Amino acid sequence: MKRVVNSILKWLYPGIGVKRWIGLSAFGVILLIFGTAHLRVQEFWAINILDTIVVVSGIIILILGIRMMMRSFIAAFIPSPRSSELVDILYQKKHLSRGPRIVTIGGGTGLSVLLTGLKEYTSNISAIVTVADDGGSSGRLRQEFDILPPGDIRNCLVALADASTLMRDLFQFRFDTASELSGHSFGNLFITVMTRLTGDFEKAIKETSKVLALRGQVIPSTLNNVVLVAQHKDGSTTVGENKIPKTNRPIEKVSLSPAESLATPDALKAIEEAQMIVLGPGSLYTSIVPNLLIKDISRSIANSGAIKVYVCNMMTQPGETDGFCASDHIKVLVNHSHPRVIDYCVVNTGEIPPETLRRYAEQNSYPVTNDRKKIENMGYRVIEDDFGIIEEGVIRHDPLNLARIILGLMDEI
Repeated sequence: MKRVVNSILKWLYPGIGVKRWIGLSAFGVILLIFGTAHLRVQEFWAINILDTIVVVSGIIILILGIRMMMRSFIAAFIPSPRSSELVDILYQKKHLSRGPRIVTIGGGTGLSVLLTGLKEYTSNISAIVTVADDGGSSGRLRQEFDILPPGDIRNCLVALADASTLMRDLFQFRFDTASELSGHSFGNLFITVMTRLTGDFEKAIKETSKVLALRGQVIPSTLNNVVLVAQHKDGSTTVGENKIPKTNRPIEKVSLSPAESLATPDALKAIEEAQMIVLGPGSLYTSIVPNLLIKDISRSIANSGAIKVYVCNMMTQPGETDGFCASDHIKVLVNHSHPRVIDYCVVNTGEIPPETLRRYAEQNSYPVTNDRKKIENMGYRVIEDDFGIIEEGVIRHDPLNLARIILGLMDEI
C-alpha cells in the first residue's frame, strides 16, 4: 500500500510538468459534476444559461487539461517531435501503420534511397539486407571482431530512422583523422559494440532500431558468415565481395560460401506476409543477388502472391554490369534464383544531362538501355518513368518519386 501511495505522490514532484494539468483537469471535472447536478434538480423549462455555461466550461477545461497532460507525456518520450500537435503525431503514426506491407531486398546505398521514400507512405517495411560485404570499415570490423558486416545494415537503419537529424548524422559520421578509427563510421562501431554486449548480431540490430525509432525493420538475410565468390567468363575465380568489381572481368555467375546458408526466420516471415516485394536498386551481383542465393529466400519470393518489382539501375557499374541492358539485369536475377522472383521491371526514361554523362563515361559507366520489348518477351511488364535526380554530379533515384511509382502498382492487388 505504501509503495502505491509513493508512486502516486511522485506525480506531484516538482519539475515533472504535469501537476498544473492534473489540477486543471480536476477543476474541469468539478465544474462538470456541479453543473450537471444542478441541471438534474431543475425542471427542463427552468434550465438557465448560467448552468449551461458551467457544464460547457467544465467540458472544455477537462479536454484542455487532458490534452496538455498528453502533450507532456509525448514530450518525455519524443523530445523533438516534427510536429508540436499531438493529433498530428498520432494521425501520422496511425496512418503509416495502415500502409502496405512491403519487403525490400538488396544492400548498399541504392536500397537506402528507396527506403527513404517508402517510409513516408508506410511503416510496414521490412528491409532484407545482404551480409556479404567485406570491404572498408565493415570488412575491418568483420575481420577483427568476427561479426557480420554492419555497413549495409547501418545505411538501411538510418534510412528508416524516425529519430532526429542529429541522431541520423551521428550514425553516418565517419572518422577521417589519422588514427586507428580512420575510415570507420560511428554507426558501424555502435552496432559492433551492441553485438559484443548482447552476444547476438540480430539482437544488436533490433536494439539499435529502438534507438533510431525505425519506421519498419531491418533484417539480415542470413546470420551465416558468408563470402561471395565470382566465377568469371574466362574461367577465373574471385573471392570476396569487395574484390569482384575490381577485377574488371565479365562475370559468369556468383555463389555464396558456404553454399547452404540459412535464411533468417524474420526474413522468411516478412516475405510470407508481404503485399509487395521490391528488388533493388543497387549493385546487381554484390548487393541484390547475394540475398537470392539463399535458397529459402528465393523459394519464398517465387511462391509469394505479392507483387514483385525489380528497380533497374540507371547506369552500368564498372566491373559488374559493363554493357548491360535492362533485360540483362533481369536474366542475371532469374538465372541466380527463379523466373517468378519478379513481375515488373521499373526503368528510368528521363534524360541525363550531357555533362553528367561525360563524367560517368570517364569511369566507363553508361546509361542502361531500356530494351522494353525483350523484357516483355520474357514475360515481365515494364514500368517507365523519370525518377532520376542529380546530386553533386551523381545521378540517383529520387526517393519520393520512386516510392510513388512503386506504390502505384498496389492498385494491381
